[in-house]
Amino acid sequence: MKYDVPTMPTDHKAELSYIEKIEERFPGMAGAVCLGRSVSGRAIPMLTLGDGAGECVYVGAHHASEHITSALLLYFVMDALSSGASFPCRVTVIPCLNPDGVELQIHGASEGDLLRDRQLRMNGGDDFTHWQANARGVDLNHNYNAGFYEYKKIEAELGILGGAPTRYAGPYPESEPESGRLANYISFNDVRGILTLHTQGEVIYYGKKMTKIAKEAARLTGYALESASGAPSYGGLTDWATESLGIPSLTVECGLGENPLPQSDFPAIYERIRPLLFRFPEILAKRA
Repeated sequence: MKYDVPTMPTDHKAELSYIEKIEERFPGMAGAVCLGRSVSGRAIPMLTLGDGAGECVYVGAHHASEHITSALLLYFVMDALSSGASFPCRVTVIPCLNPDGVELQIHGASEGDLLRDRQLRMNGGDDFTHWQANARGVDLNHNYNAGFYEYKKIEAELGILGGAPTRYAGPYPESEPESGRLANYISFNDVRGILTLHTQGEVIYYGKKMTKIAKEAARLTGYALESASGAPSYGGLTDWATESLGIPSLTVECGLGENPLPQSDFPAIYERIRPLLFRFPEILAKRA
């Protein structure tokens, strides 16, 4: 890799540390601000590249065990600034939407945390290896208002009746501060495209009328294209942004294997998705 890679696994401390490194190297260039705070009060950093009209939004770590996506997006910011990249619009990067879940997945339930006993019950023990949800057991990528109430029926059929490690959509759409603040930001800003990074499968999911953009993304990454079906097709950011707001949005499932993907996969994954991260704003600009 050309530059220092974020510490992995990338917990909240490592994320903030890498952002400090970016700001020290490029003072004022990354436009770091706070999107909002998580259930447990952790800041959700948001970095902005460029100052063109409109913006693309890149989001990592909706799911806790997919925290390698945070490292990928942090590294992209360093890469873009170091290489002097320019974009036809602003690129807003939210490396980790779910900092509480990532902390749980990496470090387990914390002594003294008011939610600790509840988290242990929801998880069925103290091994949080496969934890995906936020601190309250809500799967953030089922929490958007896209077929939300239809999904609640599926949820019940799956036996999910409350907070859980994965697939619990929450009590109502955007009930969680993490998803709620992001949905609010997208709704009230000039967002022209969204990339959401997940793991794994080397697949790109896309919404209706996004075939041309999806095909170009597949060409750049070598990933397969699929339309989501079944439970994964409800309540996701891509579904909500595409269907409700008409914003071109893609879900990029990075890498192969079992979550959490190993640190050793980072270089290969980044090289595969790098062309898409750099060229997505250009693809959208040509479409306009």
